[in-house]
This record gives sequence, C-alpha cells and structure tokens, in this order.
Amino acid sequence: MSALEPVVAKLSGDPAHDENQRTISEAIGADHGAIDLYAENIKTASTLQEKVQWRNQFTWALARHAVSEELTMYPVMEEKLGQKGKELADVDREQHMAVKKDLYKLQDMSPDNKDFFPLLGTLMTDLHEHIEHESQEDMPRLEEMLTREESKSLANYFEKTKLILPTRSHPSAPNKPYFENFAAMLAAPIDKFMDLLRAFPEEGKLGDVSGSEAPAVVQKS
Repeated sequence: MSALEPVVAKLSGDPAHDENQRTISEAIGADHGAIDLYAENIKTASTLQEKVQWRNQFTWALARHAVSEELTMYPVMEEKLGQKGKELADVDREQHMAVKKDLYKLQDMSPDNKDFFPLLGTLMTDLHEHIEHESQEDMPRLEEMLTREESKSLANYFEKTKLILPTRSHPSAPNKPYFENFAAMLAAPIDKFMDLLRAFPEEGKLGDVSGSEAPAVVQKS
C-alpha cells in the first residue's frame, strides 16, 4: 500500500458508485489526450508568450501524470499480474525515465531556442511509444483482473494523487514506492510555490479536460 494513500483517502469520496467516475483506462487515456493537446498548442501558438504558457502547462500535466502512474497503477499491476506485472512495470518505468530526462531539459528551455522543437519531437516520440505499450499491453491485462468498481476506485486514486505531486520533472528522484513517495512529498511544495511565478494558459483555453488539469496559479500576462 502506498504511503500516500492515507493522504489521498481524505480527498476522495466513494468513487465506485459514481456514474461519472472514469475507469483507470479512461482516466489514463484522458490524460494522454490532454498532454497531446498541450504539445500541439505549443507548436501552434502564435506568440512566444503563449508558447511558454503551453510549455508550462505541458510540463505540469506530464510530470504529475508520470509519477502518479508509478505510485498508483504500477504497484497494482505488480500485485494483480505477478511476475508479468513486474516486467511490464519495469518497461514502463524505463520508458518514463526517457521522457522525464527530455522533459527536464525542456521545462525551462525557451521555445525560441533552436533545440526546443527537436527535443519536443523526441519527447513525444518516446511518450507515444510508452502510450502504445500501456494501451496494448498494460491496460487490457490490468482491466481484466479488476472489477469495474475496482477500476473506478483505482482511477480515483490516480487522479487524487496527482493533486499532491511535483509539477516539474525530477529524473534523478527514485521511481518506485516507497522512496518515490517521500521524494515527491519533498519536491511538490517547492514546485507548487514556483508555479506561482510561472505563466499558464487561461483555464478557458484548456479545452474539454477535467478541472484537475488546470493549475491553480496566477495567470500572468
């Protein structure tokens, strides 16, 4: 059981009987869609200021998503799927590390740097390889081992955990419970404070994503 779960439990209701609660596959898929949207918005934004805002939004969403998977979904895969689950989770963590290293370089790089968009392209290629692995290998096996109620509860745990995680990439931090739990608890307050100094898109521009995908920070001009 993750050391974060008692904290998250205080934020959570009983999701199993909530008709609007997504399953874990749906929650992970929604995150992937939002992250893709933010990456595309970096490319299509008309000003450097807007590109920086979308870069920050992209970083914020992807950093939280990756660590929450590692703390919530992968331990359940390992428990439910045994040795196969451990093998799949190890592949996922290795894929995450490649993405985290690229994101660490990208998160403070100006979009007008000549290396920015090639690096973003490499990151997205690695990320989509990981997404395909999850959608083709992880999620079908995991969903088969879970009841719908269990899947919805896990999705709720995944979503609530993101609320208390770092919002920046920290590739040198541990990526397995329980060491990752404590590293995340130390990094998150600093990241969240610094987010107050960063510019993000206005919430109305985020599109059809959940409220938890909008950082509660001052929108700087």
